[in-house]
Amino acid sequence: MKVYVIRHGESENNVKKHWTGWMDVPLTEKGRMQASRTARYLTDVPFDRVYASDLIRACDTAELALPGCTYEKSALLREINVGSLAGHPVSCLSEEEYKKAHADGYAEFGGESKAELRQRTADFMKLLENSGCGNVAVFCHAGWIRTMLDLVVGTPVKQKSLLCGNCTIGIFEFTGTHWRLHSWINHD
Repeated sequence: MKVYVIRHGESENNVKKHWTGWMDVPLTEKGRMQASRTARYLTDVPFDRVYASDLIRACDTAELALPGCTYEKSALLREINVGSLAGHPVSCLSEEEYKKAHADGYAEFGGESKAELRQRTADFMKLLENSGCGNVAVFCHAGWIRTMLDLVVGTPVKQKSLLCGNCTIGIFEFTGTHWRLHSWINHD
């Protein structure tokens, strides 16, 4: 099985450099164009299933990247919950607070820990393993994609070491016994 994991297009909060998490914010016009351009990488792939985070920026990306597709929404695919930080500038945290939150998660702000995001991601991967599908598209968020990559390669990949821009496509394979990274496409 090949799983095409696609980050949503640019959102209004990406432009503002605000924390977003589970906040439902729309795509910008640029984000809509990014999602439409992503179609060229996906249109020739016969998808057995398409999933999207239940947040509007991921759903809109799915609809623009795969016009006319039918997809299943899943809260398991949401970005990490940043709690009370949602809607505030990223700069509202000191560098030390930011590093701690990035490493441990956002439980102290009423959000999720990194362990909770890892569990959600692993739960969804298990669902895929048991699906019997050949090709699957998953529209989600940068934190979720990075978490899946960490699980697949078996170690955390430093955020600065991996470009995961809007509409990045990570292609993963499940061989029946293990996961592996197949391809990584940054096209913007």
